Amino acid sequence: MMAEKNERPIKVIAENRKARFNYAVEDTVEAGIALTGTEVKSIRNGKSTIAESYADPKDGEIWLINCNIPEYLQANRFNHEPKRPRKLLLHRKQINKLMGAVERQGMTLVPLKMYFNERGRVKLQLALAKGKQLHDKRASEKDRDWGREKGRLLRARG
Repeated sequence: MMAEKNERPIKVIAENRKARFNYAVEDTVEAGIALTGTEVKSIRNGKSTIAESYADPKDGEIWLINCNIPEYLQANRFNHEPKRPRKLLLHRKQINKLMGAVERQGMTLVPLKMYFNERGRVKLQLALAKGKQLHDKRASEKDRDWGREKGRLLRARG
């Protein structure tokens, strides 16, 4: 009999809730993030945000722009810059696919959520998405409202 491993569940750090409302998500990719030690410690405190951030291809690499990871209070002079661009760690094939979609099809790279995986590493779920028009947003809101109403009606009937 093998001893059971202490499996850590996936712990979500930050989530971009508006992304699925503002964008039509085509494909998702899991990416690692190149971080410094103080950034990881600050993320463990749970104060980071990815709501207004996006990913941008530059020089054959993909960078996370405008992600806010606040300074770690205990690290005095070795602290990091809160909104610095951070390199995303992806395979070359994935980078080429994402860069091609962004350049040729006018897609956008939007971070959906940042989390710790089973091994305790910080990962980012990145979506290849297309921006929604105002009428698309209204239609998706209408569908969501109808789904809620339908659920209420079905519960009321029995």
